[in-house]
Amino acid sequence: MLVCKALAGLLLYPERELLDALPEIAAILRESGLPPAERDAVLAFCDRLGATELMQAQGEYVALFDGAPSLSLYLFGHVYGDSRERGQAMVDLVEDYRGMGLDLTADELPDFLPVFLEFASLHAPAQASALVGEIVDVVALLAGRLERRGTPYAAVLRAIEALGARRADREAVEARLAEEPADTPEALDARYEEAPVNFMEPAGAESACSKAAALVAQFSRDLPPPQQPRTKGDAPWTG
Repeated sequence: MLVCKALAGLLLYPERELLDALPEIAAILRESGLPPAERDAVLAFCDRLGATELMQAQGEYVALFDGAPSLSLYLFGHVYGDSRERGQAMVDLVEDYRGMGLDLTADELPDFLPVFLEFASLHAPAQASALVGEIVDVVALLAGRLERRGTPYAAVLRAIEALGARRADREAVEARLAEEPADTPEALDARYEEAPVNFMEPAGAESACSKAAALVAQFSRDLPPPQQPRTKGDAPWTG
């Protein structure tokens, strides 16, 4: 399911290689079968990213995903926080990745959303869609937070959400967003760092992968994510 790989690329730290690959990514998205609204929005994001100066694009990315705990792209950070269980969950997920021939470098963490999407891309469409469905509630929550901040990156998260075999629990997501401070992003991030909060019930559908099933079973807890350093080795786009 190549569209998963294309969307993964758009969530990477912008390097020149990613910007050069945007025409290829856009071509994949046009043929992806995404719903028209999500497809057109993410294509508009590609156009904007391609027209942005590299340093500006990098600054915007860091301010969002490295500087805002509530927008972390490290999935298990939203599940386990810094607890010991997070390490074991990542070890288990790495085993699933290796089973599909996906080997991570020393700079990559398995719970990074683009890495998870790369893993999904190695599966047949139905299985890939089921895997994305495992994380769809958290993807929808992140999309809502990004929309509140007025960033076009929200279009990428909405496109990912549209790929899931399971629809997000819209009522639960909207209720969670309504509970969060709406005054400033800083207020949300300060609250997010203070204490864990309940989110939603885990999905009941059968999972496509045992470790992903464990992931979604834990998504009923939304814990503050750990801060991760940005390194140039973070999963560069390779077409």
